[in-house]
Parts: sequence; structure tokens; C-alpha cells
Amino acid sequence: MTHTFLFEPAIWTGSGTFWRGDGEPMEAQGRTEISHRADCWLLSGTLKVLGSPPVEFVSAYCIEPPTRNHASMKWASENAPLGRLQGTYSVIGSCIFCVYRCQDSGYHGAEHLEQLDANSYRSAGVLLLQDRGLSSWQIVLRRSRPKEPV
Repeated sequence: MTHTFLFEPAIWTGSGTFWRGDGEPMEAQGRTEISHRADCWLLSGTLKVLGSPPVEFVSAYCIEPPTRNHASMKWASENAPLGRLQGTYSVIGSCIFCVYRCQDSGYHGAEHLEQLDANSYRSAGVLLLQDRGLSSWQIVLRRSRPKEPV
């Protein structure tokens, strides 16, 4: 299976469940846009948690383009509430694993993306602060359309 998420410019939409640290489940909807430049792959996205009140998380990552083997790719992101995040995407078979951390604040976490087919992935992840779980999510991502070249 050839991976499409991250590896092809596209717009992805998703829906699923977001859990607060206390286990309270809430509906979640997301949108992610992948763009490729020579020096950096850009991932920008939002995750809307439909709680009371609703909350929206915004992401913008700069991902180092992969080497020949696509085994792993480093990324960095500035996040207002969390600080400067650094992470790595690693491709293992039909899955893409992501681990990330913020050296200064103690936030860290992981995400697992399983390719269901060329146009869909199942994502599950967790955000922790030190040793305490803050949130987790499970979302199905669907490619809504390829992104037009810039």
C-alpha cells in the first residue's frame, strides 16, 4: 500500500470522538490541508470539539521532506497553548506513527494513523502533560479532494 496522507498534497476532512482527560466523550470534526514545497511539507488543520462551549484546536506543522526510504520525517510547530512542539512521523507498513513533545512545557503525545484505503485513514491519539492524560481522540479522515499545485 502506498501512503497518501502526508505524501500527496490534498485536503482531508474527518469526524469522530474527542475525550477530555476526565473521559467525557464529545463529537469532533476536523479539516487538514497538506501542501508540498521543496524545503518543507506544510500541514495545516483544525479540530473542532463540539462541546459546551465548542473548542477549536489549530495546527500548523513544517515537515522535513522524507529521504529515499520514507522511514521517518521530523516536524516542528509553534502552538500558542502548548509551546514549540517537535515530532517525528514514522511509516511502518500500513501505519504512520507520530510522537511529539515540547521540551519546555512537558506536553507530549502520540498519534497512530492506519490507512484503510487510498482515500481514508483512522487516527487515534493522546496528549499528555508530564504523566497526566489531558485528551485523546479517534477520527476517520477522508480525502475530500486533491490540492491544486501552487
